[in-house]
Amino acid sequence: MSASPRLIEIRDEIDAIDLEIQRLMNARADCALHVAEIKKAEIKSSGEAPVYYRPEREAQILARVMDRNLGPLPAKEVARIFREIMSSCLALERPLSVGYLGPAGTFTEAAALKHFGHAADTRSFTTISEVFRGVDACDLDYGVVPIENSTEGIVTQTLECFLDSPAVISGEVEMRIHQALMVKSDVNLDSVRAVYSHLQSMAQCRFWLEANLPGVERHTVSSNAEAARLVASSDPSQGFAAIAGDRAAQAYDLSLIASSIEDRPDNTTRFLIIGNQATEPSGNDKTSIIVAVKNGPGALHKLLEPFDRFAIDMTRLESRPSHSGIWSYRFFIDFAGHVRDPVISEFLDCVRQQSAELKILGSYPRAIL
Repeated sequence: MSASPRLIEIRDEIDAIDLEIQRLMNARADCALHVAEIKKAEIKSSGEAPVYYRPEREAQILARVMDRNLGPLPAKEVARIFREIMSSCLALERPLSVGYLGPAGTFTEAAALKHFGHAADTRSFTTISEVFRGVDACDLDYGVVPIENSTEGIVTQTLECFLDSPAVISGEVEMRIHQALMVKSDVNLDSVRAVYSHLQSMAQCRFWLEANLPGVERHTVSSNAEAARLVASSDPSQGFAAIAGDRAAQAYDLSLIASSIEDRPDNTTRFLIIGNQATEPSGNDKTSIIVAVKNGPGALHKLLEPFDRFAIDMTRLESRPSHSGIWSYRFFIDFAGHVRDPVISEFLDCVRQQSAELKILGSYPRAIL
């Protein structure tokens, strides 16, 4: 059936728009190459290492993209497109090396791609501590690690790594997490004999497992993708199943037999971007700190009083036992603001006076996407 004249007209208009989009993308890429040339010249004159990636500038660009969006495409979808354009342009200057908790197919890999785009050189690591070591040794430009889940709370290993690492936080990613049960093609729900997953994901699906797979063995492994890999390499007669995301099912050629099995539909995980350089203010920032206090009358009140006095918006408070002595504690705190802000600087001086130890983990742009 032949197309109507109006349809042909619209298609021609789309072709013309596509041509202009492509021209403008390449014009932007040319600008990126000029930036790279300027930075190389600055290296020769100053001897200082160039800064190729500016998290605060990227956050500002994406915020402007979303603010000026008029539709019909959703603002976040337009921002994702711009993220990929910026990723490709940055790769012309120098691709960023980004480590993440692997193997391929984890939610952490998805978070890395969401934040840095697909042009980044992403590298898989077996443990969170290995990601930190890669950043600390400057083998990686950045690392992506999980920090908390809205259902199961804080990721303790990440917090512990911050205690000894000089790495600083340069960004955050928030991802809605949907869990699925996946198996080899010859396995169905009735024949599942054992379920494998990361401890946090297993806990996020506790009620579903009790209702649909009562009595079935549950085994925790280092990551969801590792669970998918294990199931993919198993014999179907073993009846193994994995809880992971759709990306893992695609990566390991597994079949989904149940989707969105998380107990809470708003299940969200927050990831942190770690690097070796401080981030400039973006205008919409968070700061994370570790504070050590000794157990005693009024200790917590004294620590928290400056938040009220300076009207600081605290977004997270997590306590952990300190390794320095019995009944002493460290607090991991997130709050709104940047350390370059004079009010925040004065506030931190007050907190320092009330604590045995204060470590600033970094100030960074709030999650945009």
